[in-house]
Amino acid sequence: MFEFIWVWAWALLPLAWLVYRFSNPVIKPAAIKLPKLPEGIGQQQPKTIWRKVMMVISWICLVAALARPVWYGDPIEIQPDHRDMLLAVDLSGSMSIQDMVTTDGESIDRLTAVKEVLSDFIENRKGDRLGLVLFADHAYLQTPLTFDRNTVQQQLGRTVLGLIGQSTAIGEGLGIATKTFIDSEAPQRVIILLSDGANTAGVIEPLEAAKLAAKSGVTIYTVGVGAEEMLQRSFFSPRKVNPSQDLDERALTKIADMTGGQYFRARNPQELKNIYQLIDQMEPINTAQQTWRPRDELFRFPLIVVLILSVVIAMMRRRHG
Repeated sequence: MFEFIWVWAWALLPLAWLVYRFSNPVIKPAAIKLPKLPEGIGQQQPKTIWRKVMMVISWICLVAALARPVWYGDPIEIQPDHRDMLLAVDLSGSMSIQDMVTTDGESIDRLTAVKEVLSDFIENRKGDRLGLVLFADHAYLQTPLTFDRNTVQQQLGRTVLGLIGQSTAIGEGLGIATKTFIDSEAPQRVIILLSDGANTAGVIEPLEAAKLAAKSGVTIYTVGVGAEEMLQRSFFSPRKVNPSQDLDERALTKIADMTGGQYFRARNPQELKNIYQLIDQMEPINTAQQTWRPRDELFRFPLIVVLILSVVIAMMRRRHG
């Protein structure tokens, strides 16, 4: 939306005409009479009408600049009190197991199910600052805390298995996530950790990382992923196996309890979706909002026109006198 902030400045527009109309005229010097003018001098007299037009345009642009023209962008909603939430996602090799059965009976791997559910969860967290931590052999901060949910979704969608190894550094993932909150002034800081195994790598134990999180006032929700049984093909006949036998539910439950969170179990995509809906209810989104509109000051453009026309007028006067 275009607008002049100081509309009253347009009241100065007639000032130039009033000065021109009522000020004392400039006394012209006496004309020099020559018996004969040099040949062609009459054709070199400049047409003063163009100079006057440029001066009028310059004055209008000068008044327009004084009126402070601005362009307002689309409104942006800001939550004055936000929540900081980090999503810690397991990228170990076992996340490739295709034991997550959809409602259509299709089997997909664990990471694909997590991406689909987490993407919807991120979309609904309007007003929260979100971040993404990935862990396998080691952990690292993939996306710093940001209000830009689209960026978090894109970074999650680009994750691939084997990017940082095959092991499971749960403690290191929690440590990196907790460290990210050091400079956070948010009244609520939450970590949602998703894993399908036990801690097998990293430089810090999960319970030690949970203690540090508890001291920092961070709440941790843990989610264990993986079906409890699946058919595995063998040489003779298919047999049932437990693909989640490495899942350390005891440690994940302890981590959540130490920080005032809760442990959840997701055996299929629908359960995983229900879990994140439940977390949404437990960590409600702040509905208080403030609206801010970006503003671009445009006064520089009429001033540029004034500068250009002033240079042209000065060159004309210097050339023709």
